[in-house]
Amino acid sequence: MTGPVVRPGSRPPPGAARRAVIAWCLYDTANSAIPAVITTFVFATYFTQAVAVDATTGTAQWSMAVTLSALAVALLSPALGAIADAAGRRKPWLLFFTAVSVLGCALLWFVPPTAEGGTPGPGVVLYALIVFGVVNAAFEMAIVFYNAMLPDLVPPARLGRLSGWAWGAGYAGGLVCLVVVLFAFVQADPVPFGLDKAMAEHVRASGPISGLWYALFALPLFFWTPDRKRTGLGAGTALRQGLSTLANSLRNLRSYGGVLRYLIARMLYTDGLNTLFAFGGIYAAGTFGMAIEEVLMFGIALNVTAGLGAFGFAWIDDAIGAKPTVVIALVAIMAISTGLLIVESKDWFWGLGLCLGAFFGPAQAASRSLMARLAPREMAAEMFGLYALSGKATTFMGPMVLGWVTLIADSQRVGMATILIFLVAGLILLLGVREPRSGKAPTV
Repeated sequence: MTGPVVRPGSRPPPGAARRAVIAWCLYDTANSAIPAVITTFVFATYFTQAVAVDATTGTAQWSMAVTLSALAVALLSPALGAIADAAGRRKPWLLFFTAVSVLGCALLWFVPPTAEGGTPGPGVVLYALIVFGVVNAAFEMAIVFYNAMLPDLVPPARLGRLSGWAWGAGYAGGLVCLVVVLFAFVQADPVPFGLDKAMAEHVRASGPISGLWYALFALPLFFWTPDRKRTGLGAGTALRQGLSTLANSLRNLRSYGGVLRYLIARMLYTDGLNTLFAFGGIYAAGTFGMAIEEVLMFGIALNVTAGLGAFGFAWIDDAIGAKPTVVIALVAIMAISTGLLIVESKDWFWGLGLCLGAFFGPAQAASRSLMARLAPREMAAEMFGLYALSGKATTFMGPMVLGWVTLIADSQRVGMATILIFLVAGLILLLGVREPRSGKAPTV
């Protein structure tokens, strides 16, 4: 399952280009099940409401799992990206981490609920957090090698469109998967396959369903999207050369067209965005009293507006640049998030939340296309490893600060307010980044 290959810096033959691009976008559709169903709207809510001893403790425990998995990605992704650049190919790495994440999703089935008024069974909470942490880390590691394929697929002037289309496809995938989980399992009456509602099997099925979804829509990429050729280096040589190149890159990072400032900026605002997305469903359930069914409905609606935003802003990205697109999205997200922290009405929460989604997708898609423009093409996997590092190096800070403040203040609303600090700091640094003109990535 290796698929076609291309030389570094080249693109698929014209006849295969459309199929290659569609298959690449479908991978976003595939992995969208993890953040939408597992991390945010279904399994996270199930864990805090039905597995943990109480919602506040569950929120803190879930934040710790997110924190530790993010630290693992931060430590591993730059080195593995550099090794992949030295060896040439990205698909073997992508396949490995995809398979780990898919298997982990299936294992989430074995997390039973806690009896009402009781305490979790021995090891259940720890098992759930470990499996989720592995799923989340593997999912994030796979994205490093997936993103590194972007610059080889289209000319620089179309990077924004492709990145935006893929994010839109991802939100569409998250939407459909949420719909399947909600109507075919969570709200189904009778429940299919004889699943036992008393043991929450209709909710726990969200794990295996997400894994199956991920595997199914990831397959086209491995058959149709071209990979780079092997460089011919042995494993040991690729390891030594990759790590040596990474060390040199870190020492000389300032020379790569403003990459360092951008990575620091993204490190901060992505921390805020990831924390907002990861704890949105938990916040909706705990502060506004939404049951898991309503959280799912909110997640479905949010994915609609996020997908439309990512798709619509794809042309804006190429027209005005990735950096202005990110700035516009961040300013809108901060303004709307402030409103979400103030309102008391569930109706206002719904309205503002859907508006928030319209800017969430563009912020993420344009961030990826900006990295593709800034990164030297022959160092794409390494630079996207550093890009993943920038998204994970302090990701533990957002959930950790949110968890601490939530416990100290005994308020989810106060805890969620800490997200704004990261968004503001990242935006200030981003304003000083210079985007390459004409969408051309620097070379070395």
